[in-house]
Amino acid sequence: MTITSVLPVIAPKVSEQALQHIERLLKHRPEAVESLDRTKARQAAVLVLLYEKPEGELRVLLTTRAKTLRTHPGQTALPGGRMDESDESIVETAYREAFEEVGLPLNHPGVHTLCLLRPFIAWTRSLVLVTPVVSFLTDFSVLENLRPCESEVDIIFDHPLEAILEPSLSASEPLVPLNSELWPSDIEYYNYADSKWSWMGGSTYRLHRFRAAAAAIKGLTADVLILTASIAYDRQPSFEWFAPGQFTTLQDTLAVLNLSAFNKWNNNAETSASANVKPVSIE
Repeated sequence: MTITSVLPVIAPKVSEQALQHIERLLKHRPEAVESLDRTKARQAAVLVLLYEKPEGELRVLLTTRAKTLRTHPGQTALPGGRMDESDESIVETAYREAFEEVGLPLNHPGVHTLCLLRPFIAWTRSLVLVTPVVSFLTDFSVLENLRPCESEVDIIFDHPLEAILEPSLSASEPLVPLNSELWPSDIEYYNYADSKWSWMGGSTYRLHRFRAAAAAIKGLTADVLILTASIAYDRQPSFEWFAPGQFTTLQDTLAVLNLSAFNKWNNNAETSASANVKPVSIE
């Protein structure tokens, strides 16, 4: 959809402040990346569903993954998953997965696609390119009828988008307790950890963690939301976004990625897991 076709529909239903954020997202064009494996087996999508509540504040819909799932059980996520052969586009993938996971209605007139973000790399058994699809909801009755798919989702919740840029803005949220299993830290709103990966050209990766209402927002989900918020609010986060030596574009990452070294690292991690030793994991 174009900015001229979406804005007249959204504008009467939101505040002037929220409209400014929406316009920036509508104008966004993702980073162009060459030499991507565009086969459907290598692609996935997540849906960044935004809405305004209360006036002027954008919130984002999140879930916690079911504890019975094999990968990242109990962790915070955006609705999403792998592309099916029947999906005609990555946008269709995002909405189909959101329908399956939380019951977001398909082709609903109150759900408006704003933009795509550049793909992110998911470090799974095989490298998967995850494209975020950013959308905006104008019909709050949709939220009232969302239901988690028991096999995939435990909790549906939300978080203020601007608090991803300024974590202290989440102070009024019903956050998980400090020094608990869900937030094992006495730092109130945000922390991070840096790791150096030889199989990625010696780059350092910064794992961001945000305290939220159901669990920590971290890893790829945090990365997607930082980019989304920086576009919507047209500013950098209050913390250092990238670690020293970290690649900041997908093109740079792909240029130095050593797949054979990654596969060796990944196999070692799985061997550790099978021996009941917790492997190094990238959420």
